[in-house]
Amino acid sequence: MTQYRISRAASLMGVSDDTVRRWVDSGKLSALKDETGRAVVNGAELAAWAKELADQPGSVHHSSARNHLEGLVTAIKSDAVMSQVDLQCGPYRLVSLLSTEAVEDLNLEVGSVVTAVIKSTNVIVDAP
Repeated sequence: MTQYRISRAASLMGVSDDTVRRWVDSGKLSALKDETGRAVVNGAELAAWAKELADQPGSVHHSSARNHLEGLVTAIKSDAVMSQVDLQCGPYRLVSLLSTEAVEDLNLEVGSVVTAVIKSTNVIVDAP
């Protein structure tokens, strides 16, 4: 059975350690003690909770793209035609290339809150 310490579960869910502890305290997740006495959550239970959160009203997007990451614009480099927009979405840095016209239409600037919508025909998954 895969188990994650509270801090790792929080990182995987994109929330704080305290949020995971509140989920445990409220019974939304259960926690056990590992061999060192630290609290751990079951990986399958964490995955089910992540799916449940994603399925809650307000989190479903009307799009065929399934990957939505909210973040902040950290840099914009533009020329007359194209722009590079750097985003920080939680622990992930994303770089998007889009037209300068789109950047202007969206009123993007450093510090803007945006949602990166990712649709890919090929995704490579690495295990630690």
